[in-house]
Amino acid sequence: MQPLARLIPRSAVSSGLSADALRRAAVRATWAPSVHNTQPWYFVIGRQVLEVHADLSRQLAVLDPTGRQLIISCGCAVFNARVSLAADGFAAEVRRHVRGEHESLLADLTGEPGVDRSLAALDPVLGLRRTNRRQFADDRILPDLTTTLQAAASAEGAVLCGVEEQSHRAVVARLSQEAEATELADAAYRAELRAWVTDDQRRGDGVSVATLPRLDRAAPGVGPAAGALPLRTFADPGRAGLPGSTRSSPDQSLSLLGTERDDPLSWLRAGEALERVWLEVTRAGYAMSLFTQIIEVPRTRELLRSELGLTMHPHILLRIGRAPATPASRRRKLVEMLHHAD
Repeated sequence: MQPLARLIPRSAVSSGLSADALRRAAVRATWAPSVHNTQPWYFVIGRQVLEVHADLSRQLAVLDPTGRQLIISCGCAVFNARVSLAADGFAAEVRRHVRGEHESLLADLTGEPGVDRSLAALDPVLGLRRTNRRQFADDRILPDLTTTLQAAASAEGAVLCGVEEQSHRAVVARLSQEAEATELADAAYRAELRAWVTDDQRRGDGVSVATLPRLDRAAPGVGPAAGALPLRTFADPGRAGLPGSTRSSPDQSLSLLGTERDDPLSWLRAGEALERVWLEVTRAGYAMSLFTQIIEVPRTRELLRSELGLTMHPHILLRIGRAPATPASRRRKLVEMLHHAD
């Protein structure tokens, strides 16, 4: 946990972002969550500016051909940088860019000394946030936390709505199972998935087998229960580190995160909203995991909107609850991600 002193703006700070604050912000940005822990970003530190770029070589060509998940991941990194700068006593100004076909710049952050205590208060939990694929308890989150999370999403230009009605939960479960089956039927998808699952302790990216449940779909009683969401099948049976009984429950707290529009700038804002929600979940002592299969398959994504009567465009399905602790994801070397402008 970061020292409390970082949450108090320094009185003697010079105008503009300091080099130390920029580097701290870049480092904390690398702690953001990303699809399959691809960490599809790099950062350029210039004179009083931090640039956030997409690393297009890390885009998942089969799962994410449009770059939706890549940009959402980079949005999470942008938000981490904003939190770090707030904790150092700077009010960040973010310029978000429309990415061309071969362009990588997504956002740049500048700023002046200022106070944003709502962001600074999240700095101590940046290093505690985890993707948790363990068994969650069946109890729902408290209404006060639901209100906090919805406000967090709204502050970032997104919408967070709970999936509460049983009929809606049944639709989400059915379409999630359909999307999972559709993806698994694609040999190219399975090959891409295998490339990002690893038991190599020296590797700095990818999904560690130690954090995955053994999901043998052929074994009786191990597949998703009626009305439950399917955990993504990352690993072959027996390779994964969690028990085969690990699964989603039909009674857990579920929410959809979306935006009014469905374009790259909206995806970036969705990533910032996702990380803000996730850090609030962490600060409250809860765990969270993501289900995106239903969004990745165009047919199920459109059916989700129509059958639930959504006016927003959903990007991520969130599961929030109580769960045992899980290890942090590995991180690439900083030298691969941090650059300085000439």
